[in-house]
Amino acid sequence: MPRVSRRAAVVVAVLLTFVASACGSSSKPAASTTSTTAATSASALKGSLNVFAASSLTEAFDAVKSNLATTNPDLDLMMNYGGSQMLVTQITQGQPADVFASADTKNMQKLVDKNMVETPQVFARNLLEIAVAPGNPRNITSLADTEKPSVTLVLADPSVPAGKYARQAYARAGLPAPKPASNELDVKSVLEKLTSGEADAVVVYRTDVKAAGDKVTGVAIPSDQNVVATYPIAALKDSKNLVAAEAYVTEIVSGSGQQALKDAGFLPAQ
Repeated sequence: MPRVSRRAAVVVAVLLTFVASACGSSSKPAASTTSTTAATSASALKGSLNVFAASSLTEAFDAVKSNLATTNPDLDLMMNYGGSQMLVTQITQGQPADVFASADTKNMQKLVDKNMVETPQVFARNLLEIAVAPGNPRNITSLADTEKPSVTLVLADPSVPAGKYARQAYARAGLPAPKPASNELDVKSVLEKLTSGEADAVVVYRTDVKAAGDKVTGVAIPSDQNVVATYPIAALKDSKNLVAAEAYVTEIVSGSGQQALKDAGFLPAQ
């Protein structure tokens, strides 16, 4: 019996050593997996990406592109800016796109309804502002002033988010529907009408006024009349570089893109 007990003790000791060894070795793959995941995430932004983005995002997204050119030299970003509604048309007609960033949820929803995008994420908000010539020679101080017969007003087309929001602002101010001299198909074209002298006043985003610098003067719209623009972004499901597209979306939603958007004057998503 003593001989059997010693043999049992040896067996138990061996088993305990095996279990301890197995437990110790199980922690190593976990660390390796974490390391691999981090490395994969860090290297995801590479290859070519076609980013379709609302015109008002030009300055912020160009800044992101410049930053990523330094931190991710293997990434080739091709930017396509325009009115959100035009970009949706281009995408649905088959133009290759990997990421879509809209100035409203309505145009993004068109792609959601067609099952063409991954789940959209809101990444920024914006406000409207009146822009006039430097020094405000027409002494425009309100939306009501822009509707005076002596003032040439230009807005974005109602199909454009900025044009839709502008008309909502006039309604909130209790004013008649505006009758602009022209309706432009993206917000940058609206601003160009002012800087070229073809308009006395325009309604654009606050970020566009900031980007224009001393070429224009901004006139604030009261908060009870203003409209908050919501910006969603999503990767296209048929992207030929979906991993990078999703990594780019993450960069905009929670990475360096947030600082670029803040610098451009955008409000945070929340």
